[in-house]
Amino acid sequence: MAQLSDDCFAFGGPLLTVEQAQALILERVTPLPGAEEVPLRAALGRVLSGPLRAQTPLPPFFNSAVDGYAFRHADLSPDGETRLTLAGRIAAGHSGGMVAPGTAARIFTGAPMPEGADTVMMQEDARLEGDALLLPPGLKPGANARPAGEDVSQGSEALPEGRRLRAPELGLAAALGFATLPVRPLLRVGVFSTGDELASPGAALGPAQTFDSNRFTLMAMLARLPVQVTDLGILPDDAAETARALHAAAATQDLLVTSGGVSTGEEDHVRAAIEGAGKLVFWRLAVKPGRPAAMGVVQGVPMVGLPGNPVAAVVTFLHLVRPLALRLAGAAPETLLRVPAVSGFAYRKKLGRREYVRVTLAETEAGLVAQKFPREGAGLLTSLTQSDGFAELPESVTELAPGAPIRILPFAAIF
Repeated sequence: MAQLSDDCFAFGGPLLTVEQAQALILERVTPLPGAEEVPLRAALGRVLSGPLRAQTPLPPFFNSAVDGYAFRHADLSPDGETRLTLAGRIAAGHSGGMVAPGTAARIFTGAPMPEGADTVMMQEDARLEGDALLLPPGLKPGANARPAGEDVSQGSEALPEGRRLRAPELGLAAALGFATLPVRPLLRVGVFSTGDELASPGAALGPAQTFDSNRFTLMAMLARLPVQVTDLGILPDDAAETARALHAAAATQDLLVTSGGVSTGEEDHVRAAIEGAGKLVFWRLAVKPGRPAAMGVVQGVPMVGLPGNPVAAVVTFLHLVRPLALRLAGAAPETLLRVPAVSGFAYRKKLGRREYVRVTLAETEAGLVAQKFPREGAGLLTSLTQSDGFAELPESVTELAPGAPIRILPFAAIF
């Protein structure tokens, strides 16, 4: 379990850029200790607890990259057609034998190169006349052949510590012969929503209530990370009950995430409950939407209090919860994917603040063109379901004109 000091999130400045906030997280938070060995098939999404070193070269032997004919390059005429005697046939999974001077062997992709051969002619570039093989000039030495260790040399670092294991990483580990992998423990993350005005989907809806959406959005976003998520329900507008629930959750979780209830209103009890058990500070991010966010520690366990508006909660999640969860899980920092596009709209914003504008994307001959979602407001859930991404407008921009280059955070990489 994480055990942070109460003042680890302390910050005395007025506004934090996204980069400054994430630098503070990297500086002041350390990964959870421990490691476990898991089967290869159970390692998807987990974080390597140490570097993975190749116990065998990849490929493990000199082999053909194509279907064709293996021969000695020294036998190839530099000026005209070469005639070699075809002697031997080597299929994948069988030993290569030997190629004598003036001869060639039929070979298939992945088959070991016969002794003496160093080059392969693709079958479509060669001609057969009985037992004679006719080869055109011009092929370079070693063409169409893969030496042992071309991809990964034996003993080298194939994957670094902290790498999140996706399908390509698991494929590489399998190719190197690993049946199990050493990984970090899964980070336990508990998610609360707050407020008497909320009801869980499926429950009876009171006359002044709405169904809670943030909890489910946040849990779905967390599911893309190396974490184990626990639904902790809705905190009522009751200071004592909120404090009890947070204390109980801190005993079983490594990170707590809430949405709403952290401002200065009379019914915002999360702030008081955290301050009674540890320390709470407000990080005012220089972003829109989502400027205020609470960063705290409850009994040594870090907690992030996100805004209650759905879009603001998503933006602050990306810049605070995501890097914090990756850091605690022992994963290397991961930059959010950004793709280039052209603005199809005009926009004005304040200097010194980064803004995230919901946009739809259209493929044109000039590339991706982004159009602003027609309605604004951090509470509009449909602005997330009916658009394709966030246009990220940096702090230095005050005015955006149609045709200007912009960067997009595509929702496909976020959700």
